[in-house]
Amino acid sequence: MRYVTIITICVIAIFSAVWAWNFAPSFRTKVEDFFTANTFQTLEVRFSAETIMDRHKKELLKDNEHAFLAPSLKFYPYLLMEVKYNRSYDKTNEGVILWGLEDGEMVINTSTWEKTHGFRDCIASNATRQEFKIINALAGHGGACDREGLSKFLNIENHVLDTWADVCRKKSLIVQSGNVYRLHLQNPRIQVVPETRLDQNLVTKHTKHAVRAKKRFRCSQIEQVARAAFGPDFAIRKTTEIFLPVYSITVQNPDGSQMTSYWNALNGARISQPYFFE
Repeated sequence: MRYVTIITICVIAIFSAVWAWNFAPSFRTKVEDFFTANTFQTLEVRFSAETIMDRHKKELLKDNEHAFLAPSLKFYPYLLMEVKYNRSYDKTNEGVILWGLEDGEMVINTSTWEKTHGFRDCIASNATRQEFKIINALAGHGGACDREGLSKFLNIENHVLDTWADVCRKKSLIVQSGNVYRLHLQNPRIQVVPETRLDQNLVTKHTKHAVRAKKRFRCSQIEQVARAAFGPDFAIRKTTEIFLPVYSITVQNPDGSQMTSYWNALNGARISQPYFFE
């Protein structure tokens, strides 16, 4: 009788584990994290710190009184999402999106590391799909539109627009000047195709001696803003947390002060976003 009980418990446990693996993504993620705790996926380092320092020596070292200190490498977190979306009335596209978990912006092209601008504020204010209708409409009109034109474009009554716009204004997503609504962003770039041009390979790296930056945003926040921004036909099929290798290159100044710049180890370009390394 005892053996029958044990076998029954084992069968139930197996069936429960199989069900959880297939229908509970959080369970699958925890299992995968357990078995890959000593490794993580990262975009491949294509440029060494020495190569970057040599190429930009004239820019970084003003004269012989300035000197390089030892560079360091740090890995910044991104969310890689496998997605599908409706490109036209008769075509569905499938692709991937790479989204920063540190700066809250989507990468448009990994070769140039061109990014969006504005999603960070939308995540911080917990923008909804309804609010994104106004945001996307304004983005489609060059960032600004009058009240009448916006209500016609969205096909909603003026009083509905006023209610939606008031929420966006309170969240500092838009501003109103007279009869004109405007995105409250400098050089906004939000209305983009929901797909990253990803030409680079992913590699596996051991966590030993690898320094990883902390996430500023949760994966669930990124998924939420993507669904709100890209509409009901946008779907996320799978998510994976990956990392971008970034060099910190420090120059010792003659007065004893130091100047640190940050460089993308994937394409060798300087990272200039002021909020990236807060």
